[in-house]
Amino acid sequence: MNSPVPATETERLKALYWYQILDTTAEEIFDDVTLLASQVCEAPIAIISLVDKDRQWFKSKIGITATQTPRDISFCAHTIMQNDVFEIKDALKDERFATNPLVTTDPRIRFYAGAPIRTTAGHNLGSLCVLDRVPRELNARQKESITTLSHIVSNLFKQRRYISELEQMLPEPEVTEAAAPPAHLLTNPAPQS
Repeated sequence: MNSPVPATETERLKALYWYQILDTTAEEIFDDVTLLASQVCEAPIAIISLVDKDRQWFKSKIGITATQTPRDISFCAHTIMQNDVFEIKDALKDERFATNPLVTTDPRIRFYAGAPIRTTAGHNLGSLCVLDRVPRELNARQKESITTLSHIVSNLFKQRRYISELEQMLPEPEVTEAAAPPAHLLTNPAPQS
């Protein structure tokens, strides 16, 4: 099983690596977005997935325990090939996914919808996706919502990277005696009676 590869894959991977987000720890802000996507789309599984060279890695996830899967079985590898929501209403009826181990074994995906996480330069890094174990489809409001949330994720990635750069440029503040609070404020005087 082979996943599609964008024509600009080299540039896309450079953009992905620039963000320095792969293999980082969980962050509450991304978990909040994933939870919101799950709730809005009424889906038991939601993931912020980044498509690396040979894998898809999960920055945030709800409803699954895996932290990554091989790219060649990734639904999100198909999402990054387009700029709008990629939806599979019933994976068992789609020849691209019917024999996929993510469909035939745990987590037994039947429904998938993903909105690409797109940079301002036009590279799709991954997907904000929702999944279910039963066939279904998103309504127009839900598609609009996960698209909007994917834009928020893209902006959060950018802000995270810029903050990291600023922190590296700014020197640590020096604590001098003049900057330290007076000694009498650092001690707890005995209560007077």
